[in-house]
Amino acid sequence: MADPKGFLNHGREVAKSRPVEERVKDWNEVYVPGSLLPIISKQASRCMDCGIPFCHNGCPLGNLIPEWNDYAYREDWHAASDRLHATNNFPEFTGRLCPAPCESACVLGINQPAVTIKNVEVSIIDKAWDSGDVAPQAPERLSGKTVAVIGSGPAGLAAAQQLTRAGHTVAVYERADRIGGLLRYGIPEFKMEKRHINRRIEQMRAEGTRFRTGIEIGRDMKATDLRKRYDAVVIAAGSTVSRDLPVPGRELNGIHFAMEYLPLANKVQEGDYVTPPITAEGKHVVVIGGGDTGADCVGTAHRQGAASVTQLEIMPRPGEERNPGQPWPTFPMLYKVTSAHEEGGERVYSVSTTHFEGDEDGNVQWLHLVEVEFVDGKLNQKPGTERKIPAQLVTLAMGFTGIDQENGLVSQFGLDLDARGNVARDGEFQTNVPGVFVAGDAGRGQSLIVWAIAEGRSAARGVDRFLTGASDLPAPIRPTDRALAV
Repeated sequence: MADPKGFLNHGREVAKSRPVEERVKDWNEVYVPGSLLPIISKQASRCMDCGIPFCHNGCPLGNLIPEWNDYAYREDWHAASDRLHATNNFPEFTGRLCPAPCESACVLGINQPAVTIKNVEVSIIDKAWDSGDVAPQAPERLSGKTVAVIGSGPAGLAAAQQLTRAGHTVAVYERADRIGGLLRYGIPEFKMEKRHINRRIEQMRAEGTRFRTGIEIGRDMKATDLRKRYDAVVIAAGSTVSRDLPVPGRELNGIHFAMEYLPLANKVQEGDYVTPPITAEGKHVVVIGGGDTGADCVGTAHRQGAASVTQLEIMPRPGEERNPGQPWPTFPMLYKVTSAHEEGGERVYSVSTTHFEGDEDGNVQWLHLVEVEFVDGKLNQKPGTERKIPAQLVTLAMGFTGIDQENGLVSQFGLDLDARGNVARDGEFQTNVPGVFVAGDAGRGQSLIVWAIAEGRSAARGVDRFLTGASDLPAPIRPTDRALAV
């Protein structure tokens, strides 16, 4: 194990953020570069190497957390990277974007602040890239089998990399103009700079994975034609249908889904625009939805120079401590202050939007809301609490309802859906169509990045077994595993 007294001798320290007044003027990651390395060995030493490491239970990837904590403590970065990559294709993604259910399950967290597992993870992988430890792993021989992967988010990329390394010829189809899915266009640059995606794509290209951008299966190419071309298909198209808000005034200009607003800001950073077609500059911005996507909208609006930012959430404000219904080691719903919230704005809980009000030109100007409360398990409006707030740009960040069924992919394949509108699959991640598999949000519903990568790895094993009759690829999860809260 690491230092047997580490958790007694050292308190929890996390990555330092750049000053708010500095970081809101650029789109670089919010953390001070290099601030972790001087403290990470001590932080890794806080890992107790528990007899039963519940952090494994918290992470669907089955990350070998005590092992790479020990290597990080000893500053054996090569061995730490090797252990990290044994279960996770893209730790630089999860180390930046995952809400760390492993830390919620940390045994130390019973009566002390948990180990900074996420910070240790990102330190290991950043050190590995800097030292040249991350190299392409091309297969020794090819199987002669071909696989198409639809979607290039974390699930699709994980499946593609695993299958390529198993010796299959893999092509990834992405409907956007660049590879990365929501990693590319849904995650703001200040949360994860896109250079992290770019170098992984180059690694995968060197291993033999092929990429096809600007092709939407179902529209630009029939799903049936794709199935004829390849020996197997993996659907990793995500849960991309945004939940709408059908209230009066929804048709007014200036009301957009978060996934209409955020990608345009990212395209500015890619050099596609000088200024985004949808901008918060000088406007009173309202973000509807209190989750991570809503926080991404808040941080983006700050950087675009919004006059004010208000985030609305229909649920009550969570507590700062675990409630009895979410005991250790489960993933609790706690009040969270993200880097975007540190930068300003107002958060309003227990409110519901009743309607929007616009000007004579059809542009949204006001949002009308009312306070709500739960009574006997039902959400009721509180009389006399109606009010309106200025709103010249509104983003809807209320989650997603399932896979896109309008582009023809589902119908052309003839896929069965489950009761929640996700693509149904069996224990091998195979759909009702032989040779067609599904991974990530398309089959699971909206979930965490660690689940996406774990599903991609597991689906790859199912594909490998389908093509060859056996597989040595790891499969960390099965479709019946319970999803964590988002």
